Amino acid sequence: MDAEAVPAQDWHGTAPFAAGRAAVERAAAFDEGSPMTTPSASRTGGRILVDQLVAQGVEHVFCVPGESYLAVLDALHDAPIALTVCRQEGGAAMMADASARLTGRPGVAMVTRGPGATNAAHGVHIAQHDSVPLILFVGQVERGMRGRGAFQEMDYGAFFGSVAKWVVEIDDAARIPELVSRAFHVAMQGRPGPVVIALPEDMLTDTAAVPDAPRVEPVLAWPGLTQMAALQKLLWAAERPVLVLGGSGWSEKARAATARFVERFDLPVATSFRRAGLFDADHPNYAGEIGIGPNPKLKARIAEADLVILTGRMSEMPSQSYTLFDVPVPRQRLVHVHPAADEIGRVYQPALGIQASPQTFAAALESVQPPSALPWSAGTRAARAEYLEWSGQPAPAPGPVDMATIVRSLNAMLPADAVVANGAGNYAIWVGRFFRFRGLTAQLAPTSGSMGYGLPAAVAAKRLHPERSVVAFAGDGCFLMNGQEFATAVHYGLGIVVIVVDNAMYGTIRMHQERDYPARVSGTALTNPDFAAYARAFGGHGETVEATAAFPAAFERAVASGKPAILHVKVDPEAITPTLTLAGIRARSRS
Repeated sequence: MDAEAVPAQDWHGTAPFAAGRAAVERAAAFDEGSPMTTPSASRTGGRILVDQLVAQGVEHVFCVPGESYLAVLDALHDAPIALTVCRQEGGAAMMADASARLTGRPGVAMVTRGPGATNAAHGVHIAQHDSVPLILFVGQVERGMRGRGAFQEMDYGAFFGSVAKWVVEIDDAARIPELVSRAFHVAMQGRPGPVVIALPEDMLTDTAAVPDAPRVEPVLAWPGLTQMAALQKLLWAAERPVLVLGGSGWSEKARAATARFVERFDLPVATSFRRAGLFDADHPNYAGEIGIGPNPKLKARIAEADLVILTGRMSEMPSQSYTLFDVPVPRQRLVHVHPAADEIGRVYQPALGIQASPQTFAAALESVQPPSALPWSAGTRAARAEYLEWSGQPAPAPGPVDMATIVRSLNAMLPADAVVANGAGNYAIWVGRFFRFRGLTAQLAPTSGSMGYGLPAAVAAKRLHPERSVVAFAGDGCFLMNGQEFATAVHYGLGIVVIVVDNAMYGTIRMHQERDYPARVSGTALTNPDFAAYARAFGGHGETVEATAAFPAAFERAVASGKPAILHVKVDPEAITPTLTLAGIRARSRS
């Protein structure tokens, strides 16, 4: 059984497909015709599956164990793969998603059948919207029991069909190398996204003699010479161009090549919603992020541009609910770059469509030459000044805690290669506006607006990169969506710092509630635990912050502890955004 599904959105993967030592050794063994890679060696389905992961260079697997795939767990016992055991399947899938963003290769999660699969669907949906190459392995009932409503049986093609690029159930152990290889191709090529593979329990204990498949490298679309010539012509005719960077499949090399292009043309650069890592915030051409609650001057600059070069998608959030560009024909000349042909023209009809990955497009930009005069340079300087003003200190916030000052302080306290993760909620507005992301993998955040992402993403980041500083932001509602994964951080000794922003409510919903139904509060109030005590109960470090000035020292103590830490930051409920209060929204709505 397999079912095709819709493709997914934009991930900002990095490391350009670098093989780990284990993958190199496996490839060498394959070339030498070792017993494990030749048809003469009989292996269980579980062993064959794990050997395929090693052959593909997988170094980390995130899971919640289940009896439906015990044969795979047994094979992992002897494999050169780090296994991270999570506390809930949604957290495992989100960790795999974050792993993919950090490595540029598909993240791998394993969960059991039925409720394990439905829990993991949360992470699959994020990967679909964010175009993250994720492979989810799900246990399944024995083949002879299918169709009878067996214990925890599910039709995975029907369940995941609308959120995965491909769903397949493997009935024959001999086909595992073929289908896992295909899964890696599907996950990485075109618009990256999630693949779901169902594993019948008895298939995993069958034996077969079959060679491993070779390591998969994605086939990347390259722009044509005529397209790049057309791009140069459009740039030479422009007076107010803007470059908007988004999308997935980026590498450090592509990011550097794009920066060189920007410098030659002196272009103003915006990053799309939660893609801030694609361009250094300290670069003199950076103009900010176009997302939720953007700088009004940046929004106007893009709206009034005569040429917009866009990589990736311009979905609802960055497009300001599809108002920034006219649909289907934008008033600006639009150059749309995307690796999937069916994404170009899907919403906006561009003046020039270029089917290319970020890596190949960036490489082709080296040949595009600037005109002798750059009439937009003054506009670029103005865009930078507007960003610096916007990301500076706003008006004082209500209450004793000012989140703008706290976030801005982290710019100096964290190294340039730090990873900052978050889920969804109004607290994230301060992170997006005031934190200056420097590196390609500095930001782990879902464009899908999914709560509960920040903590699992931080766990994955520290698991993969123990040498890097990792900070997660979460609202009080957001944190408890996956707060149990703090136990995972403690179990593996991962010194992350989680900043829980507590305003005792589901703040985003309350904000909209006051706008549409002023003073009629319903379903948004929260009663919270002592989050600092929560951290200590698990064996981590916990402190409560109730004043802005207390934050820097508390943060330093959290880092120095070497333990997973929670800083419980209590904010005034009135401080709903950097510029709005609940009372102000209510009064405006009533008027």
